[in-house]
Amino acid sequence: MFASVLIANRGEIACRIARTARRLKMRIIAVYSDADKDALHVRLADEAYPIGPAPARESYLVIDRLVEVARKASAQCVHPGYGFLSENADFAEACVRAGIVFVGPPPEAIRAMGRKDRAKALIAKAGVPVVPGYHGERQEAAFLKAQAVETGYPVLIKAVAGGGGKGMRRVEKAAEFDAALEGAQREATSSFGDARVLIEKYIETPRHIEMQIFADAQGNTIHLNERDCSLQRRHQKVIEEGPAPGMTAALRAEMGAAAVRAAKAVGYAGAGTVEFIADGASGLRSGAYWFMEMNTRLQVEHPVTEAITGLDLVEWQFRIAAGEKLPLAQSEVPLDGHAVEARIYAEDPARGFLPSTGKLVALEFSTDLRIDTGVEVGGEISPYYDPLIAKMIAHAPTRAEALAKLADGLERTIIAGPRTNVAFLAALCRAEGFRKGKFDTGFIDRNIVVLAPKDIDRAAAARGAAHLAAQDMARIATSLDRAADEPASPWDAADAFQLAGARTLKVPILVDGESAIAEIGYGAGGLAVVVDGAAPALDARVVEAADGVHVVRRGRQTVVRRVDFVAHDFGHADGDGLVTAPMHGKVVAIFVASGDKVAKGQRVAIIEAMKMEHTLTAPCAGNVTEIVVAAGAQVAEGARVMTIEPAEKVD
Repeated sequence: MFASVLIANRGEIACRIARTARRLKMRIIAVYSDADKDALHVRLADEAYPIGPAPARESYLVIDRLVEVARKASAQCVHPGYGFLSENADFAEACVRAGIVFVGPPPEAIRAMGRKDRAKALIAKAGVPVVPGYHGERQEAAFLKAQAVETGYPVLIKAVAGGGGKGMRRVEKAAEFDAALEGAQREATSSFGDARVLIEKYIETPRHIEMQIFADAQGNTIHLNERDCSLQRRHQKVIEEGPAPGMTAALRAEMGAAAVRAAKAVGYAGAGTVEFIADGASGLRSGAYWFMEMNTRLQVEHPVTEAITGLDLVEWQFRIAAGEKLPLAQSEVPLDGHAVEARIYAEDPARGFLPSTGKLVALEFSTDLRIDTGVEVGGEISPYYDPLIAKMIAHAPTRAEALAKLADGLERTIIAGPRTNVAFLAALCRAEGFRKGKFDTGFIDRNIVVLAPKDIDRAAAARGAAHLAAQDMARIATSLDRAADEPASPWDAADAFQLAGARTLKVPILVDGESAIAEIGYGAGGLAVVVDGAAPALDARVVEAADGVHVVRRGRQTVVRRVDFVAHDFGHADGDGLVTAPMHGKVVAIFVASGDKVAKGQRVAIIEAMKMEHTLTAPCAGNVTEIVVAAGAQVAEGARVMTIEPAEKVD
């Protein structure tokens, strides 16, 4: 076994690898960008080295710098984690040239599977079915558009390099193809440095089934059962589970054998995942699945496999990289119970899952579930990296029990600061269709209105307003030198008074940034607060912050603030003609110029945050009167991008 490891990654996966390395008594070497100098993965290491500025291209993706640090620290091996350089053959080769073991497959295998077009051709020769489409070298826009027509709409445009939904677009008709291709290529270049794409037929009711495989250098290859990753949003996995609902032992053996053939076709060694797309219209069945891609690394959802097998996959990676044989034969692989993993992200489901940034004011998880995280209270969720906060994994004897356990754990989670998808995940776990196993990759989109309601949580808002009102009364009592236990009096208010009956004030507040009114009554029983008819929720946790309170209820966060009449922009309260940045990010494109006429809903700009692109559209028809940012500029959430004079005002 190795004596030391450099973990060429950050966040949750770096912490996860460090946990196994610590148990194996390895010296742990971390790297960090300027944005991560105080990160948890840095403090978990025995030693850590800076590698550059916050942007990944200037730090975590700089091969020479990482290899230099590995040499300097005398690391015997490098573990790439997932993302960043984990599937970069050049990085694997650079490690080997430096005399450092790369904990992963051979560079040749990474190259063979890293290009989706070439991988599909190779896999087809091995007798594994592949999705119909164009997987060739030609990249002219007109040619690709013609291939989409030949394949038949709807189609998927997919980056030939990388994964995780980056550089991927679903296209329903030819009129949408050009803009989708442009976006996919731009995102692929940003994420992987490779703009090339392929075209695939979109399966209408797809199930995403992946087989975890392992191979050693002695030629032995096995699979460790499957995971179902069909619950997706924007082609990114949201909840993963194993075993797959509806999977039979015979079909598992069949798909597992196909995955093993795929791995052997490229001389694979180490951990990998062979991903299949299955037609879920009539349930999982033989002959209705196709090879999609192979990830030549550890997967985000690997804890699902660890839970149902009782194995430590990171330890297996280290042992195979050290030259050891596979610890088990295929017939010895366990399958115990059911496991489900939820990815907790810093994003706002009510606003189209826009990434959210900022300081973690509170962070508490259930102690009876497995939690993999790379952040802690007081840490920052930055706009530079993937917005994953944590992974929550539930394991139980049955699927129903695992889902109930996960939903309960999510609803007891306390996260305040950045917006999160915790309540959305809990709702997903409790969704009837998902619980009954009636789902595919479009399940979230079809049920988004129920899963991610846009209306405010009025009871949580009332709880926050009551807390702020109590703070105000306490502050008044202090200013009047009243004894701490003396009840508040309505005569203390400085705004007006009434001579009889209960005193009621209508106080303007901001709830999740939107204007609202809290009705505050002062009676014999103390404060009585309602917001839009709702009384304060009793099942909520209030977390105080500098500019208000965060009320967390069943995993959902509601931010309640006093109105700052100086800072609040009532002139643009309706958003009429104002285009603002929905989150912190980089402006990658501006499509209009000052003086241009635009239609309502027209694409006017694109902002990139956390490796994902977000399109800004015109809120009304009119003339562009001012553009205050340029392509390449960094913008803060809420910052003005441009102003459009509405058509009715122009006329």
